[in-house]
Order: sequence, then structure tokens, then C-alpha cells
Amino acid sequence: MSLVTIGILFLAGFLSGVVNAIAGGGTFLTFGAMTMLGVPPISANATSSIAQFPGYITSTWAYMADIRQMWRGAVAFAIISAVGALAGALILLSLDNVAFGALVPWLLLAATALFAAGPWLRPKKLAARAADAPASLAGRIVQFFTSIYGGFFGAGMGVMMLATLGLTEGGDYHRLNALKNMLSIVIAAVAIIIFASGGVVAWTHAAIMVPGVALGGYAGVWTARRVPQALVRTFVVAVGLFLAGYYFTEG
Repeated sequence: MSLVTIGILFLAGFLSGVVNAIAGGGTFLTFGAMTMLGVPPISANATSSIAQFPGYITSTWAYMADIRQMWRGAVAFAIISAVGALAGALILLSLDNVAFGALVPWLLLAATALFAAGPWLRPKKLAARAADAPASLAGRIVQFFTSIYGGFFGAGMGVMMLATLGLTEGGDYHRLNALKNMLSIVIAAVAIIIFASGGVVAWTHAAIMVPGVALGGYAGVWTARRVPQALVRTFVVAVGLFLAGYYFTEG
């Protein structure tokens, strides 16, 4: 691996951590950088999940007090998410790179549209709900299908979960965000185990990007105070559209 490649991967990880800390959407950068460097799309998708994993852990840790207050619903959602993520990851491994590559531009377009619509998808008025209330049936069903998507292709998963949990569960925004962060760990962990056992992870690439993601996440806090979130979201949407167009033309 050349120094230029190492630099590109580290920079992609760093920028991914920055935009995740501000607006989300960092998966576009890590997945895009790897595929454009010649990593097969299935391997790039799996490796990107590993690169983003530390950020899920730190975000969840910050919300641990909130999670303890709603542990009954959180455990139910976690079990459902694990099953859905297992199904999604196994579906991905059942495909070859050609078949998955044909889906990539459409998945990127869908994820980009979801990310762009994120501010409007977030419920403006959330119904009051006890912190320790059990998970609703509708919430469990929707979360199962969301976690299948997360195990299959993680881009836009956080935005999707925040929107669907708000519509089915209601409650305070921080309650929803805490639950979303915790479930992201579950989905990513299950997917990573399946991907690793399937031998599709590019470990060298992951080792280069993870420190970049960690540093970017720290720098993102500083950046968030100075750069408008709308500008960062515009950048992420532009990257998503560029990548979708690239994969449509390059196949």
C-alpha cells in the first residue's frame, strides 16, 4: 500500500469523524474512498462498518444515564435489532460483488435522499412518554426492518432510526437519540462479526481509518462551533450524489 493510499484512507476517516460529529453521514466518505481505491464494494461496506464503530460506542457512553432509565424497551429493541442485523449481513454475504455493485448507486441515492430529508423527518412535536415504557409493537416491527437495512448497508441508518423511533415511540429527543446510538452499536457489532467470519473485511484499511475517525470525531466538536451544520449537510449530500453518479457510470 502506497503512502498516498494510506493518506487518502486516513483523511477519509478523519473527515468521516468530523461530519459524523456535526451532522452524520460519514459512511459515505469511508465507503466511497475505499471503493474508489479499488476495494470490492462488499469488502468496503464491511470495513466501513468497523471504521465507524468506535464513534457509536463513545456516543452511547455519553447517553448511558438515559439508557438506564429505559432499559426494558432498550433490551427489547436490542434483541430485535440483533436479529435484523444478522439477516441483513447474511443477505449481503449471499451476494457477489457484481450483484452488490449493481445495487450500490441505488442504495447511495436512497441513503442520500434520506440524509438530506433528515431535518424534516425528525418529529417536531413528540408525544409525552414515560422513560421506562416498554417498546411498542409498531416500534419493534419497524426497527426489525430498519436493522435489516443497517446490517446490509449502513449509510443513513442513524437518520432512519431517529425518524422511525420518533414516529413509533415518541418521547424526548434525547431519549430517541440515546436509543438510536445504542442500537447502532448492536447492529454494527452483529454485522462486523458476520463480515469478519465471512472474510470480507479489509483489516489494513480499517486499521488506517479508525484512528482518523477517532481524531475527526474530536475535531468535529471544535468544527461544530464554527461551521454551520447546513453547510456540512450540503457537503455530505454532494458527496453522496457524486458517488451515486460515479457508480452509475462506472458500473
